Amino acid sequence: MPIILFALLLFVLLALAGVVLLSLALRYRAGTARRQARRWVATLNVWMTSFSAGLFLCFILLLSFWVGSAFRFALIGMGFGSILGLLGLAITRWESQPEGLFYTPSRWLALVITLAIAARFIYGWWHATHSGGSVPDDRHWLITASGTQLSLAVAAGLIGYYLVYSIGVRLRLTRHEAKS
Repeated sequence: MPIILFALLLFVLLALAGVVLLSLALRYRAGTARRQARRWVATLNVWMTSFSAGLFLCFILLLSFWVGSAFRFALIGMGFGSILGLLGLAITRWESQPEGLFYTPSRWLALVITLAIAARFIYGWWHATHSGGSVPDDRHWLITASGTQLSLAVAAGLIGYYLVYSIGVRLRLTRHEAKS
């Protein structure tokens, strides 16, 4: 009986790992697909990402009462994400066709974003499975940061990236439509 339970548990863990790997591969594939810039989609992306960013910052402001430097980590993450968003807009391939404006995001930047998500999962697993003994005071602030603060920074970076990128796509589409 115990061997069957062990085999079942192993199967569930392998299936979960497979689902996570598949979702990361599909996220990368979707992040590098060629898309047509449509006005309503670009506008909806800007509004929904702005709403998400505002809601996220409100949540972080409340969370900062319990986790002292959460807001600082979120702002640093959003700053890095915004810079990545500007970089993403600069290296995106834009194509003006008779059917409309098409764009293809950078494969390298999509890979970096996908790896950031994967690294956060791996760090979360590592942090959960290793005991967090006392940390010496002479360590760097990033090393002594909790998993919560780093998770917030990665999440804020992703939100910042997508917010800046969606605004950039909307502005580029508006310029393209003005030329036509």
